[in-house]
Amino acid sequence: MTSNLVKINEKISLAAEDAGRDSADINLVAVSKVHVEETIRPVLEAGHKIFGENRVQEAAGKWPALKEDFPDIELHLIGPLQTNKVRQAIQLFDVIETVDRPKLARAIARISEEEGKPVDVYVQVNTGLEGQKAGASPDDADELICLCRDELRLSVKGVMCIPPFDEDPTEHFKLLKSIAERNGIKNVSMGMSGDFEKAIAHGATHVRVGTAIFGKRPGY
Repeated sequence: MTSNLVKINEKISLAAEDAGRDSADINLVAVSKVHVEETIRPVLEAGHKIFGENRVQEAAGKWPALKEDFPDIELHLIGPLQTNKVRQAIQLFDVIETVDRPKLARAIARISEEEGKPVDVYVQVNTGLEGQKAGASPDDADELICLCRDELRLSVKGVMCIPPFDEDPTEHFKLLKSIAERNGIKNVSMGMSGDFEKAIAHGATHVRVGTAIFGKRPGY
């Protein structure tokens, strides 16, 4: 695992150099979904601090214990969030990358205040307008960002997308970057194991990499 982590960090540095960017501005989110504590721990021990999980229940089964040993990690929720899981998500995660609708944003704002725990959020944009995929439409993204930031006073730190699997992601990356820029948002979460270098070329600040670090997920 640790050798894979080193290789990915080297690729990130090279991609940043090719794009004329500082690699320090690019954050690697190690996607640990479906992997067990024993698989994740070596990456933590190597000093990596930012991790991503898809499901609240799965994360709740392994990360509280890991956080006791590694209290300075930053845990991102990168999968869809149901409103009935918001309280648990806020208690566990530091960043919720998948705010995609007003109802969810309002629930996060209310419960975050009740819990006394602020949480950073990213607005997820469905750049490919895929019916089976979460995310606000590109046309609705500005309005959702405005609601989160101005009315609900949420800490909107970024935008996020997952381009269609069977398309060149370039135009999707450009679209997400443009949404971020016109809304004055710094963080752009895009790019995964197969396309993170291209995402860096188009302005990604956070790339989400799982398989290239942890190997194939069990059962897949």
